Amino acid sequence: MNIVCLDLEGVLVPEIWIAFSKESGIDELKRTTRDEPDYDKLMKWRLGILKEHNLGLKEIQDVISKIDPLPGAKEFLDELRSITQAVIISDTFEQFATPLMKKLGWPTIFCNSLVVGDDGMIKDYKMRCDKSKLTTVKAFQSAGCNTIACGDSYNDLAMITAGKDGFLFRTTDKIKADYPDLPAFEEYSDLLNAIKEVL
Repeated sequence: MNIVCLDLEGVLVPEIWIAFSKESGIDELKRTTRDEPDYDKLMKWRLGILKEHNLGLKEIQDVISKIDPLPGAKEFLDELRSITQAVIISDTFEQFATPLMKKLGWPTIFCNSLVVGDDGMIKDYKMRCDKSKLTTVKAFQSAGCNTIACGDSYNDLAMITAGKDGFLFRTTDKIKADYPDLPAFEEYSDLLNAIKEVL
C-alpha cells in the first residue's frame, strides 16, 4: 500500500508566518523553515517576538481566516486522494490548521499543538513526537505502507529521503542545489504526474 505524505505550508497553502508578518508589519517573522533548519530555535524565536509585541493566538487566527489554499492546491489534493491515500504531515499547529483544512476539503493532517494561556497568549508549543515528520513516515512504513513524500523546506527533507520516493515542490534554489538528486517541481500537474509514475 502506498501513502503520499505532503507538507502543508508552501506546498498547499501560503506560509502562515509570512502572511502574519505582512499583516502585523513585523519583518522578522518572515523567517521560516526554508531559512532556519532548527525548528525548535525558530519557534522559540517567534514566540519571543510575539511576546515582545503583545500578540496572541487570536491575532494570528484572524490572519489565517483570510488565507486561501494556493491556486490549484485543492484540485491537486482532490485528484491525488482519488487515486491513492494521502495525508498532510506538518510542523504547524492544530489551532492554525483547522480553518485551512476546511478549505482543503478536510484531508487528514498530523500536526502539533500550541500551549495557550487564559489570556490568549501563546506560552509554548508541544510537538506531537520527536522528529515528527520522519517519525510519522517511519510509523507508516512499519504498518506496511510505502511512503512517497513531498515538501519545500529543510524540515521536510528527512521524510522525503526516508521513503520509496520523494519530491521537492516550489522549494528554494539553495535546497535544490544541496539536494540535486531530488526531483523538484513548480506545478501541481507535474508533481501529480511524477507521483502517478511511482505509485
